Amino acid sequence: MTTDFSATRALFHLPEGMVYLDGNSLGPMPLAAAARVARTVTDEWGEMLITAWNRAGWMAQPSRVGDRIARLIGAQPGHVVTGDTLSIKVYQAIASALEMNPTRRVILSDSGNFPSDLYMAEGLCRTLGRGYSLRVVAPEAVLEAIDDSVAVTMITEVDYRTGRKHDMQAITAKAHEHGAITVWDLAHSAGAVPVDLAGCEVDFAVGCTYKYLNAGPGGPAFIYVAPRHAEIARPALSGWLGHAAPFAFDPGYRPGRGIERMRVGTPPILQLAALEAALDIWDMTTMADIRAASLALTDRFIAGVEAACPSLRLATPRDHAMRGSQVSFHHPEGYAIMQALIARGVIGDFRAPDILRFGFTPLYIGAGDVDRAIAVLTEVMARDLWDRPEHKARARVT
Repeated sequence: MTTDFSATRALFHLPEGMVYLDGNSLGPMPLAAAARVARTVTDEWGEMLITAWNRAGWMAQPSRVGDRIARLIGAQPGHVVTGDTLSIKVYQAIASALEMNPTRRVILSDSGNFPSDLYMAEGLCRTLGRGYSLRVVAPEAVLEAIDDSVAVTMITEVDYRTGRKHDMQAITAKAHEHGAITVWDLAHSAGAVPVDLAGCEVDFAVGCTYKYLNAGPGGPAFIYVAPRHAEIARPALSGWLGHAAPFAFDPGYRPGRGIERMRVGTPPILQLAALEAALDIWDMTTMADIRAASLALTDRFIAGVEAACPSLRLATPRDHAMRGSQVSFHHPEGYAIMQALIARGVIGDFRAPDILRFGFTPLYIGAGDVDRAIAVLTEVMARDLWDRPEHKARARVT
């Protein structure tokens, strides 16, 4: 397959005149999503009411959608399920992994991990007590830090700030060599870079769908459990829909078969409808095509910005093997610069303390968008257009 990215771009709603380089935070709306959600509301919820759980296939939807995501992350069919939030899935995966490695007490992560993952690990350690701890090292030190004391490695493959990409295969192999279990967060990987969970023999993986997968704000998370663990991993959050027979209403919990046991609460049916509309677009491409186009776009952006804006310092690796699908630059006035860009129709975002962050999604971003973004950024920097009070007033969401 050779992807026609002009065809995929036509399937998104993109406001006129905007260059949207923030799909790594919230993807744009697929044009079909509104109608898909409306149909779910009117034809299913409206006309079928509670019978839609059976007639419209709502109860099976989390696993059906999980299989569609599995193709994008190199997972085996039947081993990904959607639902709940990413933080919930992080907690589930870590807790299950720790229970499978009961003689060890250390969760290893890195300082480039998303803070929410670290918060969940810290909270779990406090709840468990008994010497459990979170060990955080620099991203470059992860491999060296894996030793026989580590129970679980909890790593986000692509750093949310810099776009630095970990070597999943090498880290997973070393973790297994030392008897540790791996948990990978794919929040900035799924739909951004090729992932091979099965080939790397990953134990657990989690991710969200509102970034590169374009499921919309609050889109459901997903969790992967390797086939070898599917019938033994015990879910720490023993939710009703993860029960072997939810409608038997047993007073005691019995985990469901395989990945079904990782379900917790009622599936977000409207969000899943939007996600399915988005996944229809993903059926038109391959991750190999996405990766090739992404690297070309990010190379173009890096070269253009560095040539025109020498005061911006690149934070993202130049090495393709170490780069996700975003480009970040350091600048002491990063927040104000980003607000000036947004005011001129180039949308990225800011991450403390000093990072301007730009995401590149070939499904709807092309070379022309890159060139326009470079031109606007060049003007903002050359004329100090960021140096205005309205651009320095911090909003709640950056």
